[in-house]
Amino acid sequence: MTVELGRVEVAELSGRFGVTSETIRRDLSELQDQRLVRRVHGGAVVFDATGFEPLLSVRDEQNTTEKRKIARRAIEELPATGTIIIDSGSTLTRFAEAIPRQQNLRIATNSIHTVLALADGVFTEIVVLGGGLRLNTLAMVDNDTVAQVGQLVADTLFISCDGLSPAQGLTTPYREEAALKKAMIRAAGRVVVLADHTKFGQDHFARFADWSDIDLLITDSEADATTLAAIRSRGPEIALA
Repeated sequence: MTVELGRVEVAELSGRFGVTSETIRRDLSELQDQRLVRRVHGGAVVFDATGFEPLLSVRDEQNTTEKRKIARRAIEELPATGTIIIDSGSTLTRFAEAIPRQQNLRIATNSIHTVLALADGVFTEIVVLGGGLRLNTLAMVDNDTVAQVGQLVADTLFISCDGLSPAQGLTTPYREEAALKKAMIRAAGRVVVLADHTKFGQDHFARFADWSDIDLLITDSEADATTLAAIRSRGPEIALA
């Protein structure tokens, strides 16, 4: 059995133990009730009792192929000119790296990683949103950051999430993070979500967007087709990278 970064897959467990997928899902749900694992789309991960967000350096090594594909597809959504906001997150760092180095764009971001990824480019302006620094992600996330975003008007927002589902929309474990993401959505004329398939089926504590707030979801081809259909019925366009 392959366990990568504390993750197991339903299909692999089913084949290994010779039982149905439904049995494995039921067993994983019982383990989740005992706070031994946390259910995610297609399997489960080790339960994190600390509740702390993983270091970006750890998340950056997960699903890198999918993230780069999503990032490349997102380049098609760049406006020809104007202002964009780039949220923090490992997929959005890949997106920043993929942006052509010379663009007639003003770019605002709360992410140190994104600023560094853009540093060798030629842009109209790079605006770094200030505030308290979250060390796990090297992103500014507090009331000061929210206040600064509230003064902006942007053409397009490129945003990430910790979890998403048809019923609950987009979520994160952190209330401050949710407040900032809500402010970013209010500031933007168009909202593009970048999320790989591992975010599907996860509902976290703080919801920051309903599907009616989202114009486009870009994900990878491993995303569950039934879930995608349910999300599409709630409004946003969907693009598979």
